[in-house]
Amino acid sequence: MKYEHIRQVYLLGIGGIGMSALARYFHALGKEVSGYDKTRTPLTDELVAENISIHFDENPGFLEAKGLSPETSLIIYTPAVPKTHQEYEYFLKNGFAIKKRSEVLGIITENSFTIAVAGTHGKTTTSSLIAHILRSSGIDCSAFLGGITQNYQTNLFIGKNLGKKDAITVVEADEYDRSFLSLHPDIAVVTSIDADHLDIYGDKEHMHESYNLFARQVKKGGTLIAKKGTENIQVGVDAQVISYSLKEADSVHADGIAISNGYYHYNVAGSTFRIANLILGLPGSHNVENSVAAVVVARIIGVKEEQIREALSSFKGVKRRFEYQIRKDNLIYIDDYAHHPEELKACIRSVRELYPNKKLTGVFQPHLYTRTRDFADGFGESLSMLDEVILLDIYPAREMPIAGVSSQMLLDRIACKNKKLCTKQELVAELCSRKLEVLLTVGAGDIDMLVEPIKNALLAN
Repeated sequence: MKYEHIRQVYLLGIGGIGMSALARYFHALGKEVSGYDKTRTPLTDELVAENISIHFDENPGFLEAKGLSPETSLIIYTPAVPKTHQEYEYFLKNGFAIKKRSEVLGIITENSFTIAVAGTHGKTTTSSLIAHILRSSGIDCSAFLGGITQNYQTNLFIGKNLGKKDAITVVEADEYDRSFLSLHPDIAVVTSIDADHLDIYGDKEHMHESYNLFARQVKKGGTLIAKKGTENIQVGVDAQVISYSLKEADSVHADGIAISNGYYHYNVAGSTFRIANLILGLPGSHNVENSVAAVVVARIIGVKEEQIREALSSFKGVKRRFEYQIRKDNLIYIDDYAHHPEELKACIRSVRELYPNKKLTGVFQPHLYTRTRDFADGFGESLSMLDEVILLDIYPAREMPIAGVSSQMLLDRIACKNKKLCTKQELVAELCSRKLEVLLTVGAGDIDMLVEPIKNALLAN
C-alpha cells in the first residue's frame, strides 16, 4: 500500500514523542489523522489543538465509527502498546496492516539523504543540534526528533523537498525493540552503547550486536561517526568511520574548554581541521561532546565554519534535557530526562561543574521495573553523587510489577545520608519545606507533569 493513496492514519500510542512527529507529518500531508493514548498530556493537548482527534480509552467501537478501512488506512503502533490492547486486536482481526513507527519512518526516508543518530543517551540533543545547524545555515532539511526543540517548539521539521531524491532528513534512531534496523542512513552517528533495554536484548552483548547491524546498514560510501570506545560495533562496516570524543586527542575532540557565565567556550579539532572560539548555548560537558559529533556531520554536509559557530551559540536545547526552570541567584531549578545511571552521572557532573559550591538536591523517578532491577547498583552509585535525594515510586510504563523491585531497593543503595521516599502527591510540599540551593528533577516517566507545579510553588514560596 503506497502512502500517497492513504486517506486516514491512526496511531496507537499517538502521545509518544516519536509517534506525535509522525502524526504531525501525515497531518501536514492532508491526511485525516487520529489516535489513541493511555494518558492525556500537554503534548496530546497540542495535537488536539492542531485538529488531530485523540481518545484515551480502549474502544474498538470508536474505530468503527471512524470508518477506518484496511484499503485506505495506515495503522501505526509503538511497541510500548501491549499486544493484548483491544484496539490492536481489532486491527489484527479485521485485516489491517499494522506497522511499527520505525517501519514507517524507514519508508518515508528511503529516498532521502538520511542522517540517523543512535545511542542509549545523547541522541535527542545531538539530532536536534544537527537539524538546527542545517536549518540555521539555510540548508533545507526535514527532521523527526525525539524531543521538543526549544528553538522551534516542535519535534518535526518538514523540508520543502521531503520525499524527493537527495533531500536531507535527520532522524533519531531508536534502539528499543531494534527499531533502528529499519533505517539505511548515509551518515550515522552513534553517541553511546551503554547497556539498556535488557528486557528486549537480554544482555549488553546482544544489544551491541544490534548496534553493529545498524552500523553496517550505513550506505556504501557513507560515514559512521562513532563515539570513541564503540570500536566493537564497527566490525564489517563498509563506510568511512570517524571517531569522536570529549577530550581524547586521537579522535575529533574539544580542547581549550572553559566555563564562563554558565556557557562552555571551546575549540573542536580533528586531524585535518580546527574550529576555534566556539560557544555552546547549552550547559553540560556531555553536551559539548554531543556538539563535537554534530560539528563532524556539519562539515561533511558542507556547512561553513562561521555558520557552525553561530548555530552552536544560538542553540537553546531540547525540552527536559538540562532545562532551566528557575535561574536565580538564590535558587537554581533544572529538569532533565535522565533515566539511566550513565545519564544521571553526566547530568549531575554537569550541575557540579556549574555550581561547585552549592547544595544539590535531586528528585528521581525510576522508569521501568526491569531497568531498575538491571541497573540498581549503578543507580545507587549515580544518585550518591547528590547531597540530598528524594525518590518517587517506579513509573511502570508498559510493565507489571516485579517482586522485590522498588524505590526502597534503590534507596538502600544510596550512600548519602539525606535521602527519603516521597509520593508524587507530597512532593511539592516536601520541596517547599526545604532550604534549596540547586534542585534537579530527573526521570522519563510522568515526573514532567510535576515540573510546573514545583516551579510555581517555589517561586511563590
